[in-house]
Amino acid sequence: MARQPSRTEPDIGRILLQVAFVLVAALFVYGFVAVSKEGETRRVCSAPCFLHPDYMAAERRAPDFSLKDLGGATVSLASLRGKVVILNFWTKTCGPCMEEMPDLAELAKIVRDRPDVVVVTVSVDDSPDEVRPTLQTILREPPPFQVLIDPGSEVVHGLFGTRLFPETWFVDKRGVIRARFDGAREWANPLVVDYIDELRRGDYCAVEIDGRTLRGKAAKLCDEMTGS
Repeated sequence: MARQPSRTEPDIGRILLQVAFVLVAALFVYGFVAVSKEGETRRVCSAPCFLHPDYMAAERRAPDFSLKDLGGATVSLASLRGKVVILNFWTKTCGPCMEEMPDLAELAKIVRDRPDVVVVTVSVDDSPDEVRPTLQTILREPPPFQVLIDPGSEVVHGLFGTRLFPETWFVDKRGVIRARFDGAREWANPLVVDYIDELRRGDYCAVEIDGRTLRGKAAKLCDEMTGS
């Protein structure tokens, strides 16, 4: 007579089914988390990857400096700590500087409602009297950004090493250099505003850029997004 299975005898099929269900659920959760992480990386990295600054990292603190503005007041970089600083170096003899100046002014107007963002331009011309008529001719209005004067280029060249103009640096709220753009850019570009807002939130794209070289965890994804 055939032996009847005991009620306490494990149901192997049921156990295997439960194990399979747990494995499938775990794979689903893993896949969902992976997709979510990639989506977040794409969100954080889209703006800087498409803008492709000439330098991007987060390990160098911007050197502090103090310069006078057009009215003679002293402004230091340290006094702007807690704000995202867009720092633009220029001179009136630089054609590309003059070409991008209206766009830089437009950007300053766009971020005017963000109290934790400031656009600062630094001219290496000799005096405010040289700078004022140039700005008036180019902008047709008072500049919507701060204008500092560095006549001896002690800050622009001495501290930042700038030789060619224009050059624009993005400094985060902690005073860390996040990006440098060489040459004129379209500063009113929505991607620029997105990048500024990311810096305001403290978001960080895990890509380091030095010229055309990309490194870091998100470098491959950055290449894929931009097709470079």
